[in-house]
Amino acid sequence: MLNRLISMNIRLSTYFDQMIPCLGTSKGYKTELVSFINAFLCGYSNCQVLEVGGIDRPLLCRSEKVRYDGLDVDSNERCYDIYDNFHKQSVEETIVDRYDLIISKGVLEHVKNNKAGVVQMYRALNEGGCMVHYLPSKYHPYSILLSLIGSKWQRRMIGLLRPWAANRTGYPAFFDECSPWAMRKLVERSGFKHVEIVPFFSASDYFRFCFPVYVAIGLWDYVCRELTLDQLCSGFIVIARK
Repeated sequence: MLNRLISMNIRLSTYFDQMIPCLGTSKGYKTELVSFINAFLCGYSNCQVLEVGGIDRPLLCRSEKVRYDGLDVDSNERCYDIYDNFHKQSVEETIVDRYDLIISKGVLEHVKNNKAGVVQMYRALNEGGCMVHYLPSKYHPYSILLSLIGSKWQRRMIGLLRPWAANRTGYPAFFDECSPWAMRKLVERSGFKHVEIVPFFSASDYFRFCFPVYVAIGLWDYVCRELTLDQLCSGFIVIARK
């Protein structure tokens, strides 16, 4: 019964996307993130790249022109095949190697102390190096709800309502410094220069299983985007150079 109800809501949400696309879900942030990364790589012949929190779902592919390392608190056998080198540790700990580029997607919200993490990434970058991260904003309704229910109930609800995402989400989220304003200040205080913040307004896909909430979140994102309320965005990319 529940599965049929969820399927009906997903169909309604999909139909809503087709009828009113401006209020629907957009995955543009990943396209933009990879675009920023590729633009940086074009300027290097032998680039040293570190992906934080990628585990076995990397943003890039291995290449002879890039030394592609991974770093994550978790690991499995695939991690050591996907990357040239894999470091099982937190980004808050000392990063022993040096890199030209450090990247991540949907990771920094799971870091308990982002001040320590940003400092370690700054120290690990070569002069002129860059970091590019996408992270959700703590003031979006989805992030607030996540903080209220906690990781234990989050995993239960994902398994029940969004089973296709059960293996990719559900990690504890702290949202430390995870707003455009706070992250910019943190990055600048850590020594980075030329900091750019790119906000995104689309998180309704998380609620596709419940059509009324899906519409409500879509409207929220649309209004915040039109009024340029960047602090209330669903997520943002931060780009900073050493």
